[in-house]
Order: sequence, then C-alpha cells, then structure tokens
Amino acid sequence: MKAVILAGGKGLRMRPYTSVLPKPLLPIGELPILEIILRRLEKAGVTDVVIAIGYLGSLIQTYLAQNPISNRMNVTYHMEDEPLGTAGAIGGIDGLDEPFFVMNGDLLSTIDLNAMMQHHLDTGACLTVGVVSTEVQIQLGVLSLDAADNITGYDEKPKMSYAASMGIYVYSPLAKSLVEPGVHLDAPSLVLRLIERGEKVSGFTAPCRWIDIGNPGEYERAQQEFAQDPDAFLA
Repeated sequence: MKAVILAGGKGLRMRPYTSVLPKPLLPIGELPILEIILRRLEKAGVTDVVIAIGYLGSLIQTYLAQNPISNRMNVTYHMEDEPLGTAGAIGGIDGLDEPFFVMNGDLLSTIDLNAMMQHHLDTGACLTVGVVSTEVQIQLGVLSLDAADNITGYDEKPKMSYAASMGIYVYSPLAKSLVEPGVHLDAPSLVLRLIERGEKVSGFTAPCRWIDIGNPGEYERAQQEFAQDPDAFLA
C-alpha cells in the first residue's frame, strides 16, 4: 500500500514553535508527530510513502535520513515550491496507480487504517473521507426566529454536534486524476467536484481517538493523551 503525507504547511497558529521546526517535527513525548504517523502507516502495511514538503522541508529530510524507519519503508519526497492546498499537492505525484492514503502531517489518531481501506474497496468509492463526530460549544445565545422575526426560542450557549473531516483520506486513481498538477486545490473543493460529477464519496466513521494539532491548546492535549497511553497511538 501507498500513502501521501501532507507536511508542507507553515503552521502559523503554532508559532513560535514552528518558527524553527516544521509542525510535523514537533515532539509528542519523545517522538515527532511525523514519526508517529509513519509508524502507524507501517503497521497498517503501507510500504511506500511520499511526503509533500515545503516550509522547512529540508529539516524533515535530514531527520528521516537518520531514522531507521527510512530503511524499512520506501520514503520519498515531493517538493512544493508554493502551498497547493490539502489536495493540490497530489496532482504532481507520480506512481499513485492504486487506492492510497492521504493524511495531514499534524494529527494523531487511533483510526483503524486497514478497516478504512477495506471500507473504501467494499463501497467502490472514488474518495473516502475519515469522519469524526465533534462537539462545538457556541459562545453566544442562539435565537430561533419565525418569518416575521419574532423570537420563538432561545438556547443559551448550546453545544452543536457535527460530522467533521479527520484530514485522513483514501483516494482512488480516478480522484487523483482530477487534481491538476501545480494548481491550488483544497480537499473540500475536491469533494464537491467529485459529487458534482456524480462520483461516490464515502465517509468512514469508526470509534477512535483523534487530535488535530492546529493550535497550542490542542498540542498540549495531544501531549497529555499520548503520555497516558502511547501504545494506543503507535499500535
């Protein structure tokens, strides 16, 4: 199996940490985020990994060149001269001629990757999106209005539940072929493009732990959860 890890972003919300390190090299416990992701991919049977790099990408190359995992997996790099979005980098990568994983290089998850790939194959989807149920605390009083602007309900700071993308995908070769090389494209735009074409886009929902390390608060949470049960994130 093959995988692409998106590791080219600047991680602006994680500064000052990312002023000197690319976000995928930020440590969780004693390991960089990127190495935790690679170990999970390896255990799932992935043998070939392309890492899309940009900002401070040479540091990622230097780290992995000295890491034993590079001897166990075929790790190559795709350099982005400018950020191409969460789908755009895929268009310029050759050799993706079978269903393959794509995942952001700044997340921790215990998702069952083998089950996700099997779901993709069983459903015949063009693209499969890892789905997590998340709750958002609204910090305002939410009003319900009728057509005449009369208030019919008032909910003080409610919690709203959403099905959200994990930033983990399985692409079919067809989905990959619809990403034009060198053109900026985000994953939501690709999903909508596929739906408009009548292609099947499937969601894979399964109980798991998931942390998107997008800000210092989530980084601290990732540190705490990993310290409590590191094996869960490395299995």
